[in-house]
Amino acid sequence: MILKKEKWNNFIIKNQGSFLQSWEWGEFQKAIGRKIWRIEDNKTKVLVIKHGLPLKKNYLYCPRGDIGNFNVFLEKVFEIAKEEKSIFLKIEPKKEINFKGINFKKDSNQIQPLKTIILNLNNSKEELLKQMHKKTRYNIRLAQRKKVITKEAGEKADVFLNLLRETAKRDNFSLHPDSYYKKMIDFFKEDGMIKVFSAEYDNKIIAANLILFFNNKAIYLHGASDYNYRNLMAPFLLQWHSITYAKNKGFDYYDFWGIDGKKWPGVTRFKKGFSGEEINYPGSYNLIFRPIWYKIYELGRKVL
Repeated sequence: MILKKEKWNNFIIKNQGSFLQSWEWGEFQKAIGRKIWRIEDNKTKVLVIKHGLPLKKNYLYCPRGDIGNFNVFLEKVFEIAKEEKSIFLKIEPKKEINFKGINFKKDSNQIQPLKTIILNLNNSKEELLKQMHKKTRYNIRLAQRKKVITKEAGEKADVFLNLLRETAKRDNFSLHPDSYYKKMIDFFKEDGMIKVFSAEYDNKIIAANLILFFNNKAIYLHGASDYNYRNLMAPFLLQWHSITYAKNKGFDYYDFWGIDGKKWPGVTRFKKGFSGEEINYPGSYNLIFRPIWYKIYELGRKVL
């Protein structure tokens, strides 16, 4: 199993693949009760995950897959879909795919962010500060002057989740159940792949970041803060703490993991303030296996 894991991850890393295709992510999906398949040949190693739907239906999902041999991939996916009675396959590829001759349908319902910002950590800390928006630099220093303390949060997952629920409601984004995040933190912390960093004021946690580390990237998966302490600018200093931690550990890039000026204007302005390169992904595409059930699925999605 260890050799298989290393072989898989070496392929993903060599091709600059996402942590969403890593061996560990597949094992995590199994740990939360989802069925997975690893489709592979000498050109392809792709993770496919089964997601449940109401009425005991399901669809197959391939997040940020780098599909080298599309014929091998589709042949296996059709076998899986037939066996599992899946309604459709959703793929959200890392790069553009030529769908000529394949009946994929563009879908506006995305699971992963369509855009992100990647910060190059190979610059010096002075250069990273200099390229930030001046207001971002000011807020980092303000938090320092206000004696906000940043550090690793350790086992304080419950505090993070309380803040995350508050932030999600404030910024209008959806969350998984608490059990999902607790399982994620427990699952990945053993390998050192995930850390929770906190910002504290008067011995109270007022902001927290969940950072995942894979290959040469640190990924800012989730951030949360207490609105009552917003004048202390703790999230700015905490973000700088996360960035410098990743840099000091030798990571090359910091992925802010999702921006959208229309859906999350405040979050997007916050992330853009740290500078970096904006990256656009191709989007979401569905391959439909069961057309009637797919129409029912789309109708239900509109109603809900």
